[in-house]
Amino acid sequence: MKKVSRIEQEKQTVRQMIHFYCRHKEGNKELCAACSELLEYALARLSKCPFGEEKKTCRLCKIHCYSPKMKERICEVMRYAGPRMMIYHPITALKHLWRELD
Repeated sequence: MKKVSRIEQEKQTVRQMIHFYCRHKEGNKELCAACSELLEYALARLSKCPFGEEKKTCRLCKIHCYSPKMKERICEVMRYAGPRMMIYHPITALKHLWRELD
């Protein structure tokens, strides 16, 4: 079984959180333009993360690479989706929490 990189794990987590937020909070069946923009931005930032495989979760990062506008938007998504991930995506949520301790 191939090991998935930390960056790819973080991308999967943020993807699930944004999709969850857009569907449940905003009531959209498909990603709206604003959520699509946020997802593309977040994935691009993760692809360029200087920490690579040594990366912790973004919440614990010493470098704040998001623009203020995008940081505000991703924080809103995470505040809504984060606690609910334990119900809808428990394995992803547990892996994410484990990375904060790792």
